[in-house]
Order: sequence, then C-alpha cells, then structure tokens
Amino acid sequence: MSRRTEMLGSTIQKELATIIMRELSDPRLVGMPSITRVKVSPDLSIADVYVTIMGTPGQQNAALNALRHSAGMMRTKLTKMLTMRQTPYLKFHIDEHLKKEIAILEALRIVAEENAELDRKRAAAAAEAAALAGEGEAAIAGSAPPPVEEVGPGSATAAAGGTTIGDVPITTSEEKEG
Repeated sequence: MSRRTEMLGSTIQKELATIIMRELSDPRLVGMPSITRVKVSPDLSIADVYVTIMGTPGQQNAALNALRHSAGMMRTKLTKMLTMRQTPYLKFHIDEHLKKEIAILEALRIVAEENAELDRKRAAAAAEAAALAGEGEAAIAGSAPPPVEEVGPGSATAAAGGTTIGDVPITTSEEKEG
C-alpha cells in the first residue's frame, strides 16, 4: 500500500468510529462494533472496513447488516468530513484475523503450560536422582578432591619453558617428543 492509501485508511477508520459512536442509532447494533482496520484500494474507489462485534454470531450478523445498511449515509458524512471529491465505497466485513490470532494465542498458552509441566517433572526427576547420588557421595566425602594445577606466568609449566598464550599452556611437537 502506498502512503496515501494508508493515511486515508487511518483517517477513515477514525471518522467512521466517531460516526458509529455518535450518529448511528440502529437497534441491531447490540455490541459496540470496533473498527480494527481499513484497507483502501489503490485507486481509492473501495474501502474495506474490518470490524469486530461482541456478541453471539446472530448478533454479529445483525450488527454487520446494520452497518452495511447505513454505509451510504456514512459515506455521505465522510465526504463532508474529508473534503474529498469522491469518497470510497464502504464494504464492511467481520475481521476473521482477530479470531485466528486469538486461536493461535490460545494454542501457544496451552503449549507453554505443557512445557512448564514437563519442566516441573524433569526438575523433580533431577532432584530425586541427585538425592540418590548424594547417598553414594556421603561415603566418598572423607576423601579430598584431586588437586587442580594452576597455569599462569609463574606456574610450573611456564618455569619448565612451556609456551603460554595468556593463561593457556601450548605444547609443541618437540615438547611432546622430549
């Protein structure tokens, strides 16, 4: 979409929301319809208006029919508000993308719960394994751990003539043979 159609779409969305809220009094509009997005065709002749309406599917269809019935009146008011020579025809649609988005978010929530449950089971199994291993280590606890050789500029490796880069000793093939 071009910048002009995007700007016109957002302006139409704001103005239609105002018209629906203040000037449209149709008894079929039970739930407050929310305009989620407006897509304007490149030639500015048609504006697809996507709405979400709270309520049962029957109430949603009735409200959508009420919006479609009053599209001509809303187009006339838009022409006056926008000071355009020709305002796009308004086509109202129920926004299915929102339903798909909600379904995807619900699926992600279920997966997150399942992952959390698996993590809890793994943590419990690891704790149990650690407890069993801890009983075996109690007998070995009297022995000291093996010593760790320090490697650095003043260490035995450096004193023996070994090459180091930083603190890491490097042995050459000559040192390995000798």
